[in-house]
Amino acid sequence: MARHLITSALPYINGIKHLGNMVGSMLPADVYSRYLRQRGHDVLYICATDEHGTPAELAAKEQGLPVDEFCAQAHDAQKAVYDGFALAFDYFGRSSSPQNVEITQHFARRLNENGFIEERAIRQVYSPADGRFLPDRYVEGTCPHCGYDKARGDQCENCTRVLDPTDLINPRSAISGSTDLEVRETKHLFLLQSKLQHEVEEWVSRHEADWPQLASSIARKWLNEGLHDRAITRDLDWGVPVPADTWPDLAAEGKVFYVWFDAPIEYIGATKEWSDLDPENRDWRSWWYEADDTVRYTEFMAKDNVPFHTVMFPATELGVREPWKKVDYVKAFNWLTYYGGKFSTSQKRGVFTDQALDILPADYWRYFLIANAPESDDSSFTWEHFTATVNKDLADTLGNFVNRVLSFSKKRFGEEVPQGSAAGEAEAKLGEQIAELLAEYEAQMEALQFRKAAAALRALWSAGNSYLEEKAPWLEIKTDKDGAALTLRTAMNLIHLYAVVSEPFIPASAKVMREAFALTDDTATWVSPEEAKALAAVPAGTAFTVPPVLFAKLTDDDLAAYKERFGGEPAQ
Repeated sequence: MARHLITSALPYINGIKHLGNMVGSMLPADVYSRYLRQRGHDVLYICATDEHGTPAELAAKEQGLPVDEFCAQAHDAQKAVYDGFALAFDYFGRSSSPQNVEITQHFARRLNENGFIEERAIRQVYSPADGRFLPDRYVEGTCPHCGYDKARGDQCENCTRVLDPTDLINPRSAISGSTDLEVRETKHLFLLQSKLQHEVEEWVSRHEADWPQLASSIARKWLNEGLHDRAITRDLDWGVPVPADTWPDLAAEGKVFYVWFDAPIEYIGATKEWSDLDPENRDWRSWWYEADDTVRYTEFMAKDNVPFHTVMFPATELGVREPWKKVDYVKAFNWLTYYGGKFSTSQKRGVFTDQALDILPADYWRYFLIANAPESDDSSFTWEHFTATVNKDLADTLGNFVNRVLSFSKKRFGEEVPQGSAAGEAEAKLGEQIAELLAEYEAQMEALQFRKAAAALRALWSAGNSYLEEKAPWLEIKTDKDGAALTLRTAMNLIHLYAVVSEPFIPASAKVMREAFALTDDTATWVSPEEAKALAAVPAGTAFTVPPVLFAKLTDDDLAAYKERFGGEPAQ
């Protein structure tokens, strides 16, 4: 089986993330990782908090904490939420780790040795009111391209254009709000991306046909506009220090590497963090160094992160002139909006991940988000759509099937799976249908088409309901008790099948379904379409219990309460 390296874009340390962040990177990566593990592959799923940069310093200052203490607390808070969503990271690290410092500085030295880093004097915004140079995110103003008045000095969140602080109209300090800004000369390190343009183009050309159109089009757009040399250091107190053995003057001035230089390197750094916990049994280099022929690397991210992962980080890796593993497949997502508008904490708009878990268990959110993932276009979260999906797919189609089959069988046949008559034509037809639907589900998961995979999974659940309605054991038992027993035994085997193959989407509920049956040797991690035809994993005589209701139906009162708490009107 293949070795699969999987990473999702690093969530920034500043604040709990909203549902759009979850569905745009970490959740689909988790679903895919779980699926691959069930199919027997060797999987390493790595993520981390992205802890450097201006917002971390500003947030720490706002809370009156040293920035390292703020980041440690925020990391633990985020990790608790991700545990609540059952994200099965192999390791969830921190970009401020000593391992990332070591590898980032190594990359910088190698780029310098190879002629891809240059020290340049530049003119940079200085704030007399703050007594310091202002890094790009410390400067806010109006975007010259789209007119958005809260653009940052590195990028406009509205139109996603990359900016320099001096590009902004009516700039102001993000620290003090002062508009009394000056431009002074200082020195920084530049990554000479222009010298790597052709190499990056050749590398992208070898991969873009296999990537989703969203990822390849963004990468191609950046390349067509031309790669520019880019400053990779900043005047901050918190970050990976410029190594004094290579740049003593800049190190003495306290320069640190730009967060977007060290953040992608943290994928490697976090793998080393994981490896260092058990060095005798874990080899981080085998996943990242000279691994092109042995590892398939898949990255998950929202579209705003695509340029950095398809152009900038590959340029860094190419310039190092060492055989570091580069991404094979970039799974990019569009935005999840809230009633067509942006999620906003200050405006009480949208659902954040900690709030979501306060309302309902993780499986409700996991299923809904993946079934409506913004793959081909932006998608809009509405409470109406959420409640309708939960009620139809989870409560009625799956949950009700499980409950009525087990409850009815217990009532009429006791607490063991009934024997009944031999499988007949209806069961053979069902087995063929299940095998076909399961093959479709596998194909869509292999293709990383999550909405289509969810539709195939839903069709599997629906097939059980159709079979049950056709056989109607509540009527059948009046004239053919053995026939009704067969129907229920077959339906129980469907429940077990659903438990196995639904695990990537709804792991907690899948566990409950599987544990309903007291099987002595239930070690199967997957069921092939051919195996599924038999529907015989749960033999007659197996003890079972009726689990609690898997999914509660959401009421009109629930819907009204959600909208009152979070807002629910279309964006103006």
